[in-house]
Amino acid sequence: MDEFYPEAYLFEGTPFAINRIIMARLIAVAVLAIICILYAKRAKLVPGRAQAAFEYVLDFIRKSIGYEVIGEGKADRYLPALATLFLGILFMNITGVIPGLHIASTSLIGMPIIYALFAYVLFIVAGIRVHGAGGFFKAQLMPAGVPKPVLILMTPIEFLSNFIVRPATLAIRLLANMVAGHLLLVLCFGATHYLYFSMGGAVGILSGSVTLLGGIAVVVFEILVAGLQAYIFALLAAVYVSLSIEEH
Repeated sequence: MDEFYPEAYLFEGTPFAINRIIMARLIAVAVLAIICILYAKRAKLVPGRAQAAFEYVLDFIRKSIGYEVIGEGKADRYLPALATLFLGILFMNITGVIPGLHIASTSLIGMPIIYALFAYVLFIVAGIRVHGAGGFFKAQLMPAGVPKPVLILMTPIEFLSNFIVRPATLAIRLLANMVAGHLLLVLCFGATHYLYFSMGGAVGILSGSVTLLGGIAVVVFEILVAGLQAYIFALLAAVYVSLSIEEH
């Protein structure tokens, strides 16, 4: 568990202290920013491989998340926010399998909370923009067609569900998946190190080879999970936006 609370090695004792996880986050942000800037400056009508790959990701966000969930006529306004969520979380997650970093930037609760709050604000702002503040909160807290006496019970339930549980589950789901992946990697490669160098012998070498292969499999699995969690997070954010702007 000490992996999740590394000591600071820059600006220690100040609000700007940087440890391994903060450094991983800064590197992820810097790499993503460089890729986006290069794409914006060097985009051509006939794309090269790198441009085509990046445009494929953007097109996936637009069609498979935005258009599929919110609708083709409504999604364009929210695509920059959805792309920010997807790409930001993807790059933060993928640091868990980068040599030298070896920990996902989202494996501490702070970063998942930031992304959850971003999606939460997007959900509220989108609804207020379409329905106005009164119409939005009425639609979210007072379901249409429910008898007034029942609303006394339903309104606090809807408040908890829409304004407390949603952002909390977004953050916890992302955190839990990335923590679990890191622990699996530590378990596999820690066991490999012990079996190879401490246990020794034919049994140790054979067992260590098995755990090594298991660790490599977990690395591949973690890459898939990094992309999947980014997709699920952005998809749920799109679902919440769709629920906030739809006619009730």
